[in-house]
Amino acid sequence: MNRIPCMLAAILSVSGVLTTANAQQPPRKPRIDDTIKANVYADNSFKLYINGELVAVDSISFVPHNVVSVDVLPAYPMTIAVMGIDNADPKTGMEYANTNIGDGGFILKLGDGTVTNATWKAKKFSWGPIGGDTKNPRVENITLPKDWFAIDFDDSRWPNAKEFTEEEVGPKEPFFEHDFTGAKFIWSEDIKLDNLVLFRTVVKSPPDGKGRPDFRGLTNVVPEGGGGRRGGKRSDVK
Repeated sequence: MNRIPCMLAAILSVSGVLTTANAQQPPRKPRIDDTIKANVYADNSFKLYINGELVAVDSISFVPHNVVSVDVLPAYPMTIAVMGIDNADPKTGMEYANTNIGDGGFILKLGDGTVTNATWKAKKFSWGPIGGDTKNPRVENITLPKDWFAIDFDDSRWPNAKEFTEEEVGPKEPFFEHDFTGAKFIWSEDIKLDNLVLFRTVVKSPPDGKGRPDFRGLTNVVPEGGGGRRGGKRSDVK
């Protein structure tokens, strides 16, 4: 056996010249077909975080009730954190000029099969009117943890969400125009008195079993094909 070529290959490899076999190829740029659709409906509004990043905010804070649909780029395990907000006066916990006790409700479905249900964590942070007292209404609040949406936040002591029926929540027309099959309406224990609720869950792997690339950290690398503009032409450029 001729040892010279083997020794030379070893030397070149150590020196960094021979890298093609061992170097990790740069990731390709994600495409729109790498994303999944998120359908979200909240009574009355929400903020959605995925893997610690804010990805959607309900554009209508009260009425009309609307569905927000956004494309998201998943990466597993995937931490989902949501702030569910029922429209309520911050001092009385009531709505419509302090004449009515409102109710909440939140539902989500992702294109990978992720859905809301009682396995999610849910904790109330503002509730009222205490005891349902509308004559002397008052509200109690808990300070929000500043990192409640972070991947490494410890929610182990939070209670599980409670599921509510479609009849109990009473979603409006836009809800029925979108795919929420298999998802459940969730909230904390009291859908009427709990006005601000935080939700969390971790999706360990895609529920639909489909393998997907992990594109996290693209801001720190040059993806395959470089970082220049590709694929489009402006009509005003000559």
